[in-house]
Amino acid sequence: MNTEILINELTFKASRSSGAGGQHVNKTSSRVEAFFDLSTTQALTQREKEMILLKLKNRISKEQTLSLSCEETRSQHRNKELVTERLIALLKASIVRPKIRRATKPTKASVKRKTENKKRQASKKGLRKPPTLD
Repeated sequence: MNTEILINELTFKASRSSGAGGQHVNKTSSRVEAFFDLSTTQALTQREKEMILLKLKNRISKEQTLSLSCEETRSQHRNKELVTERLIALLKASIVRPKIRRATKPTKASVKRKTENKKRQASKKGLRKPPTLD
């Protein structure tokens, strides 16, 4: 994944943010939305695109566009930086291959310890029973 190309391929859209801020919120467009088109990108390999489409299928539109928005701060520039960082982090996390789990067997010593412990516990519990009057 080439982050420099990826950042250049992002498109941004600013709109008015909701929430506290008084008159400032009503006048400025501080909310930033970032759009990333997976179908035309040169920053990702085909395998990476497939993994992203599989893992982020709920966030990707029918046109294969991934969109994120940020309206945390009152600054449009800071929101743009935040949404870019989050998008890159999201893409990096989605292209990581999960480790393959290899099934293992318990060692002979651990199996032996387990059976000896079970026998010890059984004899301990057996001694707690009242004696039979035969």
